[in-house]
Amino acid sequence: MSRLCLGSRASPDACVWALALDTPSFRGVCNALSLEINVDPEVQAFVDEQVTLKCTFRSFSPITQKLTVDWTYQPLTGGRMETIFHYQSIAYPAVVGTFRDRISWVGNVAKGDASIAIQNPMMNDNGTFTCAVKNPPDVHHNIPQTKLTVTHRGFSFQLTSAVLLSILVFLPSAIVVILLLVRMGRKFGVLKHRKKSGYKKSSIEVSDKPEDTEQGTCLGRMGTWCLQCVDTDDEEPY
Repeated sequence: MSRLCLGSRASPDACVWALALDTPSFRGVCNALSLEINVDPEVQAFVDEQVTLKCTFRSFSPITQKLTVDWTYQPLTGGRMETIFHYQSIAYPAVVGTFRDRISWVGNVAKGDASIAIQNPMMNDNGTFTCAVKNPPDVHHNIPQTKLTVTHRGFSFQLTSAVLLSILVFLPSAIVVILLLVRMGRKFGVLKHRKKSGYKKSSIEVSDKPEDTEQGTCLGRMGTWCLQCVDTDDEEPY
């Protein structure tokens, strides 16, 4: 007896009478108002990227083939509300109108899911979507709405495969260049300190002056610098 109005959205007076009289008609009042629907109040989408409009429901009656799901849409600018999707045992997407061939069923009524997906959303799709579920005798429920906002994705988020490949190729090179610059800075500091302290190289060290044939070329200077790095990198200044 106490379970007649459990989870019901009927008025307290109606349920009190139902409990007192325990008649089929009053039990029907409580059962008919015991369906609850939940959606996301606001959904953000991007142009040409599929977006899911979630809708979940809870019914206190067993799920049968009589259960129906209807999605309606009203443009942000106002105007007539149109039905864009219907479900009863199978999906019936809209074949005319704004969302023709762009709505797909992604729900599962056995799990209380009545969600749909929109392919290739456009700026013109901005508006209000309503999900309605009826599972006789549960036919009365709240009417939640989802506001969809479609915008262009920012340039910083558009990472194509070519951009990712470029990053993977050039990032290691950039790291090597940075390490070389740091090494050169350290080497320059050591040489500068040695000059100030009057440091003289031994006879076994490579001369600071490269041969005339090498001094005039960039390759020769780099080769000399590399040899100096090998000889003096680990030496401590006096």
